Amino acid sequence: MRYIVTGVDGQLASRVAETVLAEIEGSNLTFTCMNKERIPQETLRRWEQAGVQIFEINYDDIPSMERAFRGGDRIYIVSGLEVGKRVQQHRNAIDTAIQAGASHITYSSFIGATDPDYAHVYVTPDHTATEQYLKSTGIAYNAMRNNLYLENYLTMYTMLALMSDDKWLSTAGEGRATLVHKDDCARAAATVLLGKGENNQAYNIVGSESVSVRDLCSLIQEVSGISLEYVPVDAEQYYEYLERLNIPREITGDFSRSPFPSAERIS
Repeated sequence: MRYIVTGVDGQLASRVAETVLAEIEGSNLTFTCMNKERIPQETLRRWEQAGVQIFEINYDDIPSMERAFRGGDRIYIVSGLEVGKRVQQHRNAIDTAIQAGASHITYSSFIGATDPDYAHVYVTPDHTATEQYLKSTGIAYNAMRNNLYLENYLTMYTMLALMSDDKWLSTAGEGRATLVHKDDCARAAATVLLGKGENNQAYNIVGSESVSVRDLCSLIQEVSGISLEYVPVDAEQYYEYLERLNIPREITGDFSRSPFPSAERIS
């Protein structure tokens, strides 16, 4: 049995890869990434020494996936980064995996992907379309519906607040969510990839407590002693705020002057 994990140069799939490698011989694993240079060299050497096959692929480049997916039985497909464009990219990956002989696909989806109450959320429609397509193919699958990642709020957003006169701008208002850690999402995905789930089911991966961004801001103030001001804003105000920090609106924009030298490693 050969297992494939895509997107291992990202923060989520790299955790899936490590979790699977702790359970499966490296000679039975294939890891794919967009760019090997984004993987720490020590990690890359360790994977290669364990016998893992590592390929560079792009969801827009079908031949690259054909080479990487060959001989794979079960595959974890991490969602792409480009909202809107990634629906076709996901279809490319799904079709190529099936044509290469895969018997099961695990897909990293988003909470509420098939719930109309979540249809207004920016990232939801892509996952809704992908899940519908995945189901229509007839292949055995699981959709891992991850909630928002807690550590983004404790690291990235906190850093932006510290760069903005201690003002924490957010479009979340007073909304609350059961935020989840990427480690938990990775463990759940690895478990299903290894065949320990029920076929053709979606799993909601959520935290145990509903919290607001205001709550997190207050928590960080309490722990750090830094007086952060929580500032609810609308979407346009938030985009203007990001632009002042040289952060582009789209993931495909120029991040060279932003606080994040490589946008792909955020995911």
